[in-house]
Amino acid sequence: MAEAALSAPVETNSREVRGWMMYDWANSAFSTTVVTTLLGPYLASIARGAGGVNFLGFNFEPDAFFPTCVSISVVLQVLFLPILGTIADYSTLKKRLLLIFATIGAASTILLFIIQPDLVVLGSNGAVLLAGLLFIIANLAFGAAVVFYNAFLPDIAAPEDRDKVSSRGWALGYLGGGLLLAINLVMIQMISDKALAVRLSIASAGLWWLAFTYLFTARRLRQRPALKRLSKGEGYLTQSLKELGNTLRCIYSLYPQTLRYLIAYLIYNDGIQTVIVVSTLFAASELGAPEEILIILVLLIQFVAFGGALLFGWMASRLGAKRSIIISLVVWVIIVISAYALLYEIWQLFVLGVAVALVLGGSQALSRSLYSQMIPRHSESEYFAFYEISERGTSWIGPLVFAVAVQITGGTRVAILSLILFFVVGLALLIPVNVRRAIVESGNNPEGVVL
Repeated sequence: MAEAALSAPVETNSREVRGWMMYDWANSAFSTTVVTTLLGPYLASIARGAGGVNFLGFNFEPDAFFPTCVSISVVLQVLFLPILGTIADYSTLKKRLLLIFATIGAASTILLFIIQPDLVVLGSNGAVLLAGLLFIIANLAFGAAVVFYNAFLPDIAAPEDRDKVSSRGWALGYLGGGLLLAINLVMIQMISDKALAVRLSIASAGLWWLAFTYLFTARRLRQRPALKRLSKGEGYLTQSLKELGNTLRCIYSLYPQTLRYLIAYLIYNDGIQTVIVVSTLFAASELGAPEEILIILVLLIQFVAFGGALLFGWMASRLGAKRSIIISLVVWVIIVISAYALLYEIWQLFVLGVAVALVLGGSQALSRSLYSQMIPRHSESEYFAFYEISERGTSWIGPLVFAVAVQITGGTRVAILSLILFFVVGLALLIPVNVRRAIVESGNNPEGVVL
């Protein structure tokens, strides 16, 4: 394994790298417009008008329904993504599967346009439940596509370039997501029917996702040959189930430092993703912020995060990715405490939003590039499937904790404080990880990597 990793240097193709990065530009519209900004508050407003959301006799608090849908979608990812990742490594389907799931996710997002109060046949309660189903499908497909997208990183960038390439990809994603959100802000201000404007904005995210995926990523990203051969008499499904068990055993016995890092990442990134999912719910319910203010806030975060991702890429080139991530997690702890104790005025949202933006892209981009150094070559899709279980917009423990806290307390302020645990525990687990040892154990070469 080590010989394969060291004897096959990556040939960087700038056109392909740009095509790869453009998928961040494409799919970030879903994260920004749908997950972070509009869908949660929109569904909560419909649910309030209907007196809550009733499903099989259980009545959800309006602000608890959307985080619950996020959690359900990720539970499904836990079941399916590792299997999909294994299939990609044993076939030539990595690029094709990326495009298939991107298409499914974008189409489900476009269909959210039909969701409105008193929907024909379904009514308001049925409309919210249908929206939850469409969102679960879209978010599941989003996560599946990103598994294959991330797995291309070791194929297109040499180890010493991955922090830079990953950070630039995230930065481009923030720029693209922010640009569409700016367009949506103009739309919401110009259209008198605000509900229609929100529905058009949500659908536009699916169109954006679909269009840029096929205009750039599909045309520039090259399909790689299969990394492994199927065992005699095995099909993709049976081989993937066996390989899944083998990967779990290997990461436990052969790559303990990688496992420790992955556990730390799953925990602290759960906190990051929950902040992304619930931030606009918090602003709307606790401060009464209207849609226009929410969009301006997220726009601020998007464009500052563009610079933040580049800043942390630069920081990693001097301090190393691990130290830079640790700095970002300390800032996250301060942010959560400030949101609970100090955030009572709308203007304070923008001050806190700048702090969020500076660490948001950097902590995620460097987490991805650092992990890519710690996994064995020829198994990238498998290992990135485990990683993607808690990637952006797909965490489940944090949203579930938040939803339960809202259900118990009836408000979001106390619930937001519960998120501090994810950052503190993740930080405590990350600090002891030996990055050099993890790189060597996985058969990769640490030469040139800032540690």
